[in-house]
Amino acid sequence: MKKYETAALRNIGLVGHAGTGKTALGEMLLLAMKVTSKLGKTADQTSTFDYEPEEIKRESSISPAIAGGEWKKARVTVIDTPGDANFFLDTHNCMTVIDTAVVVVSAVDGVQVQTDKAWSIAEELALPRVVFVNKMDRERADFDAAVDDLRKNLSDKIVAVQVPIGSEDKFEGMVDLLSGKAYRFAKDGSGSFQVVDVPAELKDRVAEAREKLIDGIAASDDALTEKYLEQGTLSEEEALQGLRKGIVAGTFVPALCGASTLAIGAAPLLDLVIGSCPSPVDRPPRKVKRPGSEEVLERAADPAAPFCGQVFKTLVDQFTGRMTLLRVWSGTLKTETGFYNVTRGVRERFNAILWLQGKKQESGTEAGPGEIVAVAKLKETMTGDSLAEEKDQVVFPPLPAVVPAITFALRPKTKNDEDKIGQALPRLLEEDSTLQVSHDTEAKEILLSGMGQVHIEVTVEKLRRKFGVEVDLLPPKIPYRETIKGRAQNVEGKHKKQTGGRGQFGVAYLNMEPLPRGSGFEFVDQIVGGAIPRQWIPSVEKGIVAAAKHGPLAGFPVVDFRVTVIDGKYHDVDSSDMSFQLAGSKGFKAAIKQCKPTLLEPIMNVEIVCPDECMGDVMGDINQRRGRVLGMDSKGRMQVIKAQAPMSEMLRYSSDLRQITGGRGAFTMGFSHYDEVPAQLQDRIIQESGRKVEEEEEE
Repeated sequence: MKKYETAALRNIGLVGHAGTGKTALGEMLLLAMKVTSKLGKTADQTSTFDYEPEEIKRESSISPAIAGGEWKKARVTVIDTPGDANFFLDTHNCMTVIDTAVVVVSAVDGVQVQTDKAWSIAEELALPRVVFVNKMDRERADFDAAVDDLRKNLSDKIVAVQVPIGSEDKFEGMVDLLSGKAYRFAKDGSGSFQVVDVPAELKDRVAEAREKLIDGIAASDDALTEKYLEQGTLSEEEALQGLRKGIVAGTFVPALCGASTLAIGAAPLLDLVIGSCPSPVDRPPRKVKRPGSEEVLERAADPAAPFCGQVFKTLVDQFTGRMTLLRVWSGTLKTETGFYNVTRGVRERFNAILWLQGKKQESGTEAGPGEIVAVAKLKETMTGDSLAEEKDQVVFPPLPAVVPAITFALRPKTKNDEDKIGQALPRLLEEDSTLQVSHDTEAKEILLSGMGQVHIEVTVEKLRRKFGVEVDLLPPKIPYRETIKGRAQNVEGKHKKQTGGRGQFGVAYLNMEPLPRGSGFEFVDQIVGGAIPRQWIPSVEKGIVAAAKHGPLAGFPVVDFRVTVIDGKYHDVDSSDMSFQLAGSKGFKAAIKQCKPTLLEPIMNVEIVCPDECMGDVMGDINQRRGRVLGMDSKGRMQVIKAQAPMSEMLRYSSDLRQITGGRGAFTMGFSHYDEVPAQLQDRIIQESGRKVEEEEEE
C-alpha cells in the first residue's frame, strides 16, 4: 500500500436519504481516480460499494463500504453509507471517523428525512460539509430549487459554487463560479470532459451567482468581510482561501451538481475535496479521557504521538471471520506491536493492516493518523472499542446507542436450524449493534429486535446465506395479562385425597381483591389460632403463585391482586406442603371466577417525528390504532408527536409510518403500562390464544 503524508489524506463520507445516488456517486469518483475502468453498477453486480447479495437484491446499500484512490497526489478515502432509516446507525458511526460529509441530495426531491438526520449529526459532530445535488439528468430536476430548499430547511450557509449547464435530458456539465471554467461532459458514462467557454446564455446567470458566492465567502470570515466592503470584490486567490477556511471551520457549505449515473461531475468535486476540504491535520484534536477519570486530554493527528484509535464497524464472514474497521486518530498503528484494547482490557495482535477496496483489500504493516483501515480476526475487539498503547491508555466517547423499533419472533424450521441458531445469532450481533436478541420464556420464543421490518428481513436473509439457518418470521406474541375487577370473600380451597395409606388433606379459606394497576401480587396472612400451621402458610402462597401463571380467560399470567388467607383446616397425619399448595391453587381458581376477571394489554409510549404536512395523517392513524395523542412539539421543520398506543396495534408501525410519510418519518417506542382491553376485543384475543384452562377435578 502506497504511503501518504497525513496532510495528503482526505476522508469523505457520502451521506443522505436513500435513493439519492450515493453509491453511484462513489462509483463515479472511483472511475475518475482510475481505480475502476468503467462505472460500477449495483444492478449488474459490478459495484465496488454494494457487493452483498442483500444489497444487490434490493439495489440499495445496507452496510457501509469503503474504497479509495489517488487524485492530484492525495489519497481520497470514500465511505458510502446507507440512507435507509433501518441502517442509519452505521451512517452515524461512519460520520464519527470522516473529515468531510458529502451530503447527497436529489435535484428532483430536495431535502428528505434522512438528509435532515445526516445534517443534524454533522452539526452535532462539528463536521465540515459539502452538498452534491445529484440526478440533474432526471425529469423535473431543478438545481436552484434544490439549493433554495436546502437553505430553507437545513442552513443558510449553503451556497452554490457551480451553475449547471442544462437540466433534465439536456444536462451536460457545470460552470465553476470561482475559476470561471465550464466543464462539458460526455454522456457515455466514461467521465470524460472538456473545459470550454461559459455558454453565452449563462453569462448573466453566472455573474449573478458568482456575486452571491463571493458574498457568502466574505461573510464567513471577518478579515474577508472587511476587504470585501473596502474593495467591493475578492480576487480568485482570496476567494479560494476564504472558501477553504469557511469549509474547514463549518461556516460555509458549497453546493455542487452532477449526474452520477452518467459520470458527470466527479472531477470538480474531487478538485474541491483536495483543494478546499480538510485533511486530518486540519481537524481539531480529538478529545479523550483517561480510563476511569474525567480528565479530558487531546490527541492530534501526529504520527509521532502515542497511538490511539476507535473501532466504528465490525464485519463478520462465515469463512474469513471477523473484520474490524477503525480509524487511527493519533500515532502509528504497527503490526509488530499490535494495540491494547482499553475498553476490554486486553492486548490484541494481528498479521496485517488492510485498506479496503469494497470487498477486496490491500495490505501493509503500518498506518498513520487519519487512516481508516481494517484488521482481521481479532479475538476480543468490538464496535465502539477504544484502542491505544498500554502505557498511554485513553478512551473515546461511546458511539451512539439506538433503541430498536420493531420486534419479530424467529421460529427455526427444523431441529437442525434450532441447534445452529444459537451460534449464528451472536455472530450477527457482533456485526450489527442495532440488533437485539432476547428469549420470551413465557411464549417460548426467540425475539429479534431491529430498526424496522426491512432490517429484520435482511438479518433473516443473512442467517440463511451466511450460516445456513432457515427460520420463519412471525409477529411476537403480545404479553397480555389477566386481572380482576371484583372481590371474593371466604372462598374455600380444599384438597383431599385418600388412596390407601397416608392421604393428602389441606383447606384454605381465601379473600381476593384487586390492586391498583402495576402493583403485582400481594399475599396477606391473617391466620390465627393455628388453623393452618405456620410452616404450611407459605405453601398456600406458593400454590396461588403457581396457579396465577395461567389465568382463567386465556391462560395469561394474573397480576394486580391481593389474596388474604383467613382460615383453614389441617390433619395431623395427612397434611403436607403439597396438600396446602394444591389447596391454595384450588382456592385461587375458585375465587378468581367470582372476581370479574378481565384482560390487560401493554400500552406503549410512542414518539413520532414527521414533516409538518404529514402531521394530520399521522395523528389520524394513531387514533385508528386506539392510540391517544399526548402532545406535540416542533423541531425545525419537523413535528414531534408524543402518544400512547397498544402494543398489538404497533407491531408493524415502522412500515406503515414509512408509507404515510413517504419515508420521511421516524419513531421510537417503549413500554408505559398495562390497561384493560376493550370488551369488544376480549373474545377475539381469548379465541386466538388457543389455550383452554381446564379446572382440576376435586375429589
